[in-house]
Amino acid sequence: MSALVSDAPANALHVVLARNDLLVVAGIPGAGKSTLLREADNRVHAVVIDSETVACRLSRVVPAWLSYRLYRPVVHCVHRWRILRAALRFPGPVIAHVPATCARTRMLLVLFGVLARRTRRLLWISVDADDAYCAQLARGRVSSSRSFARHVHHAREIERVLQARGQLRGWHSVHLLRRPPRGTRLVLAAA
Repeated sequence: MSALVSDAPANALHVVLARNDLLVVAGIPGAGKSTLLREADNRVHAVVIDSETVACRLSRVVPAWLSYRLYRPVVHCVHRWRILRAALRFPGPVIAHVPATCARTRMLLVLFGVLARRTRRLLWISVDADDAYCAQLARGRVSSSRSFARHVHHAREIERVLQARGQLRGWHSVHLLRRPPRGTRLVLAAA
């Protein structure tokens, strides 16, 4: 069972994971998912699957003139394949980093969890759109205005459902988290 530990110090966010957990860290682009996971204290030795790894590797082999926008679908396909492969093969917890604002993506991740017989956990990071856009500018990779607006629209719908019901279909647990302040450390601990 995974749970957010509420008595964590102000600069730490504790997540307790069981061996068979698939934790999806989701939210709009620029919400801070990559930063939170990159700086995490991974005490449970979970495998973390982040699309930035795929994007970086592909950027080294594609021609320089080819825009990321054009090979982004390949990044997404490879990233999803890596999540499924890790969920099926890795003996410990698996953490996937995905915006997951699209219902089809969330259902695909639920399917991966079911196929791998994993407990499906969703940690949704909520952030103001302006803050997320500024974070994208800072990292040097910005979603198109149309794509970003779509992510924000879907995210707000998801957040309304979570605030009203506290759950999404197919997930064993869902936690809605306001983006932690900079310097907050994610601590991944064993159940």
